[in-house]
Amino acid sequence: MSAVPAPAPEAGWRRHAPFGLGLLLLALLWGGPLPARAETSFAAHMVMHMGVVAFAAPLLALGLSRSGLLRRGGSGRFVLLAALAEFLLIWGWHAPALHDAARQRLALLVLEQGSFLLAGLLLWTTALGTLGPHRLATRTAGAAGLLVTSMHMTLLGALLLLAPRPLYECGDICSPFSTLTPLEDQQLGGTIMLIVGGSTYLAGGIALLAGVLRLDASEARA
Repeated sequence: MSAVPAPAPEAGWRRHAPFGLGLLLLALLWGGPLPARAETSFAAHMVMHMGVVAFAAPLLALGLSRSGLLRRGGSGRFVLLAALAEFLLIWGWHAPALHDAARQRLALLVLEQGSFLLAGLLLWTTALGTLGPHRLATRTAGAAGLLVTSMHMTLLGALLLLAPRPLYECGDICSPFSTLTPLEDQQLGGTIMLIVGGSTYLAGGIALLAGVLRLDASEARA
């Protein structure tokens, strides 16, 4: 019997590429100019937030999945619990008192960003974990977790965009982008959350939902 050839190095590189890109993105978000800018701009703070939960976290989760490190066949309940945890963290850290404190104290900023990453990674990994060969209801829960997150991010972004006044004291204490007023800076941040956060989780939820519909159709034909 002939030996099975080892996988090509390129295939291994492609398998681990999402994880590497996720780490690189985190390095750029946290090691670049954004943390300093976030002290004086709500919009810059939102760019950092969305970069972590909407781009770095799914890239890391996809990398774990492709590398075989992500266990398939998890319970759909875990996805919904992860979605609830992310909801509480996002809305909690955007409460005026906590948000202002995180923009002015480095320790709280580190805690905030770390919790965003953990919550985003937990949600994306549990959602992708429902792609294993198991019941239709479990895959549906994976799609629901991402779609619900898309909805509450869209809602929070809309509230920030449509608020008639700055919601945070830091809008008056800190100096935003020189061309924007505190209210305009907040509106820009809300727009970023609404478009980026809402659309990314929506796309992920729709992709999982498409798989649910295909599975349902195949079961109906069986």
